[in-house]
Amino acid sequence: MVPVTSYPIPSLPAKERLILELLLSKGSLFGLQLVALSDGALKWGTVYVTLGRMEAKGFIRSEQEAMPPGAIGLPRRLYYPTPLGERVLNAWSQMAQALLPEVQS
Repeated sequence: MVPVTSYPIPSLPAKERLILELLLSKGSLFGLQLVALSDGALKWGTVYVTLGRMEAKGFIRSEQEAMPPGAIGLPRRLYYPTPLGERVLNAWSQMAQALLPEVQS
């Protein structure tokens, strides 16, 4: 019998999967760019909660945009996929392909 590890298997809800897919295909993006590119799947009111959760899981990282001199307002954050996020998305896609061949990943 194979021992069960004490590490939880990362979950990958549909919104997190979509964010990873967008970041891996388009490169670094701001939160509202993710909303615009999601065709309505992501909402501006919840995207930052999801991004925060994904950053806590280690799937993405972010950095604050450098503000030009004299700029006003809050600086934006750019989001990037991490190697872990890419591996989790690839593993999920392979698992879905094997278990649910009708799912296009």
